[in-house]
Amino acid sequence: MSGSVLITGGAGFIGSHLADELLRHGYRVRVLDSLVPQVHGPDAGRPSYLDLEVELIKGDVRDPAAVQKALIGTEAVFHMAAMVGVGQSMYEIERYTSANNCGTAVLLEAMAQARGDRKLIVASSMSIYGEGRYRDSSGACYDDVSREVGQLQRGDWEPLRDDREPLIPVPTPEEKTPSLASVYALSKYDQERMALIVGNCYRIPVIALRLFNVYGTRQALSNPYTGVLAIFASRLMNGNPPRIFEDGRQLRDFVSVHDVATGCRLALEVDQQKQQLFNIGSGANISVLQVLERFCEVLNLTAIEPEITGSYRAGDIRHCFADIKSAKEILGYAPRVPFVEGLRELANWLEGEVAVDRVAEAHAELAQRGLTL
Repeated sequence: MSGSVLITGGAGFIGSHLADELLRHGYRVRVLDSLVPQVHGPDAGRPSYLDLEVELIKGDVRDPAAVQKALIGTEAVFHMAAMVGVGQSMYEIERYTSANNCGTAVLLEAMAQARGDRKLIVASSMSIYGEGRYRDSSGACYDDVSREVGQLQRGDWEPLRDDREPLIPVPTPEEKTPSLASVYALSKYDQERMALIVGNCYRIPVIALRLFNVYGTRQALSNPYTGVLAIFASRLMNGNPPRIFEDGRQLRDFVSVHDVATGCRLALEVDQQKQQLFNIGSGANISVLQVLERFCEVLNLTAIEPEITGSYRAGDIRHCFADIKSAKEILGYAPRVPFVEGLRELANWLEGEVAVDRVAEAHAELAQRGLTL
């Protein structure tokens, strides 16, 4: 497949890397992006990292006229536009719902009216799983794990079976039933389900990609609700100790933005027989504390110790990492960027960047609203 592709939210972190990937493979790329100040700064114009071959339309995905204009002449759409961040979503409820749910509705309505066979790839999120999949010592599977408030108040972080036997986290596959622990997770689930429902009705080919913890260059360093590595970078660049919720032993799947961009392109090019969902991650897991340790090693920083808060943030989960078997078998997806190599690229990029550290302000906002325990 080749031709013209639209990326909503394409001037941001993941979208701009996807634009680069598509250009390298002969596609023409158009971007629709509102350049929101929280991500791009108060006086945002066209980002310097956005390739000059990319056609940029500044507009909001909730604006039907802007969306209709952006769709003209395109053969496929990547829907990346969204407000991101679990914590902020728990108090900016209307803003997240408007941008993520209503923005998706406007896009789908425009695509339905336009007809044609334009393909849609939706950026979903691992957050929809809530807790990942667990097993007990006998091998029994648990997909409905949760942690009670009393347990969290005691600092008893690990999920337990009813008889208090510890549960063992294992890779989470796409068939795990969603467990929506935050407004952000709910909005991402609504995005993918709305796209699949409308796509089925109007015969729009749809693929939803459940992205895990994406990291890399071009992250919004001054946005305290972005990815954890960007938040760590913001603190470290300002000489402040990174803050870590709970005890830092939460397991996550960190995947390079370059691998994610490749996965997105493969989803566009796959010979699609049905509506599909795919996890896009590294297929490995690492604790948040280990991530910080390796990042500090790459940055040659040893003097700054993290602040382990021992507190819980509403909407957070303990462990979740990806089973990527389906993406490998059907898309031909194979993560290629080793974690340390990706950290080195990020560290080199940081040398030319400035970060305003708003993390303490964000944590105070959560605490004031009773969203931490």
